Amino acid sequence: MKQKTIKKAFSINGKGLHSGKEVSLTCQPALADYGIRFQRTDLEGEPIVEALASNVGETNRGTFLKNYNGVEIKTIEHLMSAFAGLGIYNVLVQLSGEEVPILTGNSQPFVEAILSAGIEELDSEQSVFIPRNVIRYTDENTGAELLAIPSDKFSIEVVVDYNTQALGVQYASLKNNDDYIQEIAPCRTFCFLHDILPMLKANLIKGGDIENAIIYVENDIAEADKNAICSFFNKDNISVNEHGVLNICKLQFNNEVARHKLLDLIGDIALIGKPIQAQIIARFPGHTVNNQFAKQILNVIKNEKNSPHFDLSKTIIDIEGIKQKLPHRPPFLLVDRIIELTETRVVGVKNVTMNEPHFIGHFPAMAVMPGVLIMEGLAQTGGILILGQVPDPENYLTFFMKMDQVKFRNKVTPGDTLIYEMVLLEPIRRGICHMYGKAYVNGKVVAEGDLMAQITKYK
Repeated sequence: MKQKTIKKAFSINGKGLHSGKEVSLTCQPALADYGIRFQRTDLEGEPIVEALASNVGETNRGTFLKNYNGVEIKTIEHLMSAFAGLGIYNVLVQLSGEEVPILTGNSQPFVEAILSAGIEELDSEQSVFIPRNVIRYTDENTGAELLAIPSDKFSIEVVVDYNTQALGVQYASLKNNDDYIQEIAPCRTFCFLHDILPMLKANLIKGGDIENAIIYVENDIAEADKNAICSFFNKDNISVNEHGVLNICKLQFNNEVARHKLLDLIGDIALIGKPIQAQIIARFPGHTVNNQFAKQILNVIKNEKNSPHFDLSKTIIDIEGIKQKLPHRPPFLLVDRIIELTETRVVGVKNVTMNEPHFIGHFPAMAVMPGVLIMEGLAQTGGILILGQVPDPENYLTFFMKMDQVKFRNKVTPGDTLIYEMVLLEPIRRGICHMYGKAYVNGKVVAEGDLMAQITKYK
């Protein structure tokens, strides 16, 4: 799919949840690969902070960005969720203060503003993160667990349990991004009365009102507290309805709390900077664990950038084709198939099994593939590339001339799939070939080295 931005700028004004101060927010279209960035127009130099998990400075009652100069952008999660829910990853967000306005306590006003401004496709392809393996984050203190499971599409499931009778256990899911606008965007943030009373007394949540939060009540309300709440919300009287919610609030969904936690999670995961194609399962998510999970995903992305991806479903040359090109035969034929082959690069695969004869005598108590055989497998894979340069490869042999800078980095054991990659370092001259080879298991280099060989006609 193509990268997206907004067609035209739009502005929204509102109060910050914690400060209660009026904030003006303006979103500007951006070019491809710009990402989402926040700009503080009220500060000298109008500093910019990238919306990335690595820039998250605080996660207490919201997701706050903070750059190396201490510039903060607070409560970004609902806006980020709106962008991600609509597939937008290129926008400049300009703020006249430190907080994104709370508005209705969900992402709906942002979604409506984005749709009103219009969504524009850019010429560049949108990079999508597709995990190769399950990514798991757990928090032993809270019991939270978040997983990203490889899948052919994006979906997300959330379970929340605050050990309260009023709220109970709630579940929510999003199977299709098209349902985000109707099913997730309207779901408001929530809190417990026993949590907000201390904040009211501390003169916090100045931007909170009955329009932007669901308030659950677990215990009886003292008369003094009731008066404080009535005064804060400008109401004559309050009571608790059958759902355990203050009567000044009205639920839109019976599981609105779980849906809002799903909304938050989408916004926090969007801080990896690109869409993710995976099944996300979250047990007891919250901004802190969400951000740790997003940072873990970013680390996986970084590590995968440093290791090439090989499509093991392909076969360019099978074992019979290899036997036609190489003189080696079992048990000394150490490459099973070729999955990539160009004029300067070749990739081979070797499935390591317990049936290998060298395991009988090489560390029989702990089966480890000899490093020299890994290098031999690399050399044989390179031989396929070299012998592809002659019209009659069956009449040639390949001999080592030199191995240099050889390093063995990890053990290879039965059950591993060895991937051999050989890259030509310079053109073949007079039958002499100079290559650099790397052997991988699960994306990690297990051995590498500089190899030189010569092909010689023997028939």
